[in-house]
Amino acid sequence: MSILRLEDLKQYSDVLRSRQGEPLNVRFVEPGDTEELQHYFRSLSTRSRYNRFFGALSELPKGLLSEFLDIGARERFTVVATKMVDGFETIVAEARYAFHVETSTLEFGLSVDDRWQGHGIATALLKNLECRAAALGAEHIFGDTLRSNQTMISLARKSGFAFVNHPDDWKLVRFDKEIHVAPKDIPCASWRLAALSRQADSPSASA
Repeated sequence: MSILRLEDLKQYSDVLRSRQGEPLNVRFVEPGDTEELQHYFRSLSTRSRYNRFFGALSELPKGLLSEFLDIGARERFTVVATKMVDGFETIVAEARYAFHVETSTLEFGLSVDDRWQGHGIATALLKNLECRAAALGAEHIFGDTLRSNQTMISLARKSGFAFVNHPDDWKLVRFDKEIHVAPKDIPCASWRLAALSRQADSPSASA
């Protein structure tokens, strides 16, 4: 059962900073983002799309697009990182994550617009995903990437992830990190509050 109040997703927006100090708004994707989200994926380089989806896609197929926009279904969520570019809110990165209750793990994938790579956006977004994982009660956060994707491998290594062989596909490598932060110590304010609320509502919470 989700800890989120899905009728008011805007309260879970976060403001991050790029390496240059530029503000980035990270929020759940909304139905009105449909065209902008497709434009984002179409604008990625062929290599970036291949690294993100492990295959040759030119855009999100209709079914996958629908899944990206269906926030909370089966504990799956999509977030976008946006910044103002020429007066317009522009998607510069995205991430999709799923909370697996049975294993207390959070699985994620992310991408950054080629024009904005090298600005520290992926690092900031990954730290935000760790906050979300902690708030949901995850004990591990993990992702999969192609063995050839040195950019993602370098990011995961610098972020403290350990690497293991992928259980199903030799072309992929899995990176995993334990979550050791208590709800009151989660650095992202909105997710700290969500975690404390979950803790208070838990049947095992002390009176």
